[in-house]
Amino acid sequence: MTLFRRFGLPERLLAILLLVAGVDFAANTLLFDRASRFALREDDAARVAEHLVIASRVIERTPQASRARVARDLSTRRFSLEWRARGPRPVGPVALVGMREQILDVATELDHADLQLHLRSIGASGNIVGSVLLPDRSVLQFQTYASDAWTLNAGRIVTLLLPTLVLVVLAWALFRATLSPLRTLVRASRKVGAESPEPIPEQGTGEVRELIAAFNQMQQRIHQSMADRTQSMLAIGHDLRTPLSRMQLRLERAGLDPETVEDMTTDLGEMRHMLESLQAFVESGGSRLPPERIDVAVMTQTLIDTAADEGRDATYHGLDSLEIMARPVSLRRALSNLIENALHYAGSVWVTVRRDGAMAEIVFEDDGPGIPPERLDDVLQPFVRLDTARSRDTPGMGLGLPIVSRAIALEGGVLQLRNREQGGLCVTIRLPCATT
Repeated sequence: MTLFRRFGLPERLLAILLLVAGVDFAANTLLFDRASRFALREDDAARVAEHLVIASRVIERTPQASRARVARDLSTRRFSLEWRARGPRPVGPVALVGMREQILDVATELDHADLQLHLRSIGASGNIVGSVLLPDRSVLQFQTYASDAWTLNAGRIVTLLLPTLVLVVLAWALFRATLSPLRTLVRASRKVGAESPEPIPEQGTGEVRELIAAFNQMQQRIHQSMADRTQSMLAIGHDLRTPLSRMQLRLERAGLDPETVEDMTTDLGEMRHMLESLQAFVESGGSRLPPERIDVAVMTQTLIDTAADEGRDATYHGLDSLEIMARPVSLRRALSNLIENALHYAGSVWVTVRRDGAMAEIVFEDDGPGIPPERLDDVLQPFVRLDTARSRDTPGMGLGLPIVSRAIALEGGVLQLRNREQGGLCVTIRLPCATT
């Protein structure tokens, strides 16, 4: 078995063909050996011998012009006769040597008649065919039935089907074993970049082992590249905060006019906001924290109440409680981004939390400018900003909705965007409810 596992796919197919050929040879050898030793029951042997002796005597004494008719008259439902002056003698795929000897033992006068017996082809009338030579070298051929001869035909059918069945079973087992590492590879490929890489055991044929080895190296390189990118982005964001803080302090001490100070403070705030968005986007790619049971209705209502307390037009409708399994930090950031986007671009937001079967549904609606229909997919891509929906001096880097999309996908949810008929944008989040 260890040697077989080292075989490549061509070698395994060749091994199957050799095995099937061996099974076919063994089955045919067994069938022909069994057929050559096949013997009739005593009453069947006596019946066949009696019919042959009587028919041979009668037809031998009949003029040749009438022999064909007499042969038909002597035929019965289970023993048919046919006379031919010349011509080939009937044969079948299997010679019945044992049965011939058994009949000759009963009817010794057939010793010089060159009795031949064969098993008929599958599906032919009668299951035994034979012939004898009359003294004038004409041929008397016959077809008959033997009570147990059907077992030989059944054996022939099995012999024909067995190699095919063996081939099907072996091919299924081989390809299943061959494709098993590939199925593992497919499952692992869906997780590349989402979590820490786990090397796949190198199993299967030589070609598959090489593919798995290359995949293990690839996912390690991807993970290292993503880790380096994340660390670089976070380091840049962290390092830039210090000079921004120093610039803010110097601005306050510069003695500039209030209008200039206010404009520069706004610019510095926008830069901080961009760094925070960039850091949130980098960190939202995945999380090792396990999901927790949280009340999404309470979380959403708290965010809306906070915005309302600040004097903003934010309204909550829906359930007082609805529990889901999620990571609270990333989900809160996603909900907060959607609320802030609606308030910034529309000036108002209405949030509804409801349950739809096994899913929690959170709907954010506003009456702002909306998004052009052909750009609804574009806004989910990072660093995309739509000039039709926001002005050039709007703070941010186009990472709000991508952050939301990543966070919702991390929880196994769905994010849907559509424009409202009466104007404005409608964003719907669907998340699996917590099981009791």
